[in-house]
Amino acid sequence: MITVPFSDSFLWRLVVEINSGRAEDPYRHVALVDQYDIIEKHTQSGLELVEKYVKFVKERTEIEQNYAKQLRNLSKKYNLKRSSKDEPECRFSSYQSFLDILNEMNDYAGQRELIAENMMMSICIDLTKYLQELKQERKTYLMEAKKAQQSLESTYKQLDSSKKRFEREWREAERAAQYAEKTDQDINATKADVEKAKQQAHMRAHVAEECKNDYAAQLQKYNKEQNQFYFSDMPLIFNKLQDLDERRVRKLAQGYILFSDTEKHVMPIIGKCLEGITKAGTNVNERNDSMVVIEQNKSGFERPGDVEFEDYSQGINRASSDSSLGTPKGPMDLLGKNKSKNFWLFSKRSKPTVTEDFTHLPPEQRRKRLQQKLDEICKELQKEVDQSEALGKMKDVYEKNPQMGDPASLASQISQTSQNIERLRGELNKYETWLAEAGGRGDTVRYKTQTFNNNGAHDGLSPDGAQSDESTPDPSQAIYAEFDDDFEDEELTAPIGKCTAMYNFPGASEGTISMQEGEVLAVVEEDKGDGWTRVRRSNGDEGYIPTSYVTICLNK
Repeated sequence: MITVPFSDSFLWRLVVEINSGRAEDPYRHVALVDQYDIIEKHTQSGLELVEKYVKFVKERTEIEQNYAKQLRNLSKKYNLKRSSKDEPECRFSSYQSFLDILNEMNDYAGQRELIAENMMMSICIDLTKYLQELKQERKTYLMEAKKAQQSLESTYKQLDSSKKRFEREWREAERAAQYAEKTDQDINATKADVEKAKQQAHMRAHVAEECKNDYAAQLQKYNKEQNQFYFSDMPLIFNKLQDLDERRVRKLAQGYILFSDTEKHVMPIIGKCLEGITKAGTNVNERNDSMVVIEQNKSGFERPGDVEFEDYSQGINRASSDSSLGTPKGPMDLLGKNKSKNFWLFSKRSKPTVTEDFTHLPPEQRRKRLQQKLDEICKELQKEVDQSEALGKMKDVYEKNPQMGDPASLASQISQTSQNIERLRGELNKYETWLAEAGGRGDTVRYKTQTFNNNGAHDGLSPDGAQSDESTPDPSQAIYAEFDDDFEDEELTAPIGKCTAMYNFPGASEGTISMQEGEVLAVVEEDKGDGWTRVRRSNGDEGYIPTSYVTICLNK
């Protein structure tokens, strides 16, 4: 609290400059009342300004919250999470960059919400609480001032009453004295009349003297209280009000500063969001997007050869030498093979009938779909195998501990699981055959499979259903048989180019090699149409990587 000397208080000086009249002026306190009203209005106006600022900040927070909500809805509207990440467009850098922009915009909306929350907590709530304290404090000071003023006014009324009484009694005493003197000089007045007039004059003089003393005492009391009021009570109250008003102004100034600092504190994070949007734009690579389109849609068809020349004259001669039973061949028949040429690049084809072996697709696309289907079957098969193992272990536990459950209750589930495994194994063999016919590598993940005999024991089976003497491999290990064969007893070959990784690849399966985004590898063998490229690191490690994960530059 700032202590302001009574004589230096700006409010007190305002009062003193006006109330500098005589002490006996009966209207001297009126000017003080006027200034008291000014001070009351000034402090009330200051509190209203604080309330107005709090309301202003609240409306600003509502704007921020609505803005953040609209940004989030906008990001959600265009960020189609229901679409699968395996869809073709998800691999384009322009698509990924757009998703990054939506994510950054969502984070940006979060910072706007943080601004609103911080403003509400540090400005609105804090100032509202402080404002209530100031109102209560101001009310106390004003009540003290009003009480002191009422006390002074009461004393003044007593003084004025005693003064008027003294004036009245003095005049009565003066008239009584004059009457007594007149009666004493009257020769017709009896001695008793004279004596009575003198006693009356003496009594009036005594009463007037008592009123005079009472008036003097009241005057002394009033002057003392007035001195206390003007030089002690009111200056102290005005100083308290001044200190209250200055604290209000200082607190309001801090609120003004927080209005700016609250937003400044989140500016670095907002800047990072904007930098992320800029980075998303720079990450767009039109060349890589073109390569992804090529990789996704290449058909595998060979380019057609030259159209052969058909000699009509020779065809006619040959026709005349044919049996007369045969139908003469015209020019259109002679075109033969040329007529059957399918200009697939520009032809408008009707929607093909979808077949299970994907023969309706071009060769390359067919191989990819078959490989994808094989992967799905393998995952489903692994799931059934895991369930089969779990049921087998549960049955063993029930057999050893009958109190835990009846082994026979698992028979239906075990039977159903075994049927599912056999069905999936059949589908797996079927799609492997189709993939081999399509010219694929047949890089199928081999999983541990199990079946149950009639006694509920589970036996390890090889993929073709024959009993295997060896222990069944771990289902988490994927074996790419052909990849292993490619690396057996093979000397290092000279690289035919370079490639740069566009994405991370774990290379967890045998025959593959891991790579990090941006890593440069040597290309040892081109993609043979199965979607895999053989590469080599500088340390000599070799393996296969997905062709669509890299940008390849072959040596000329």
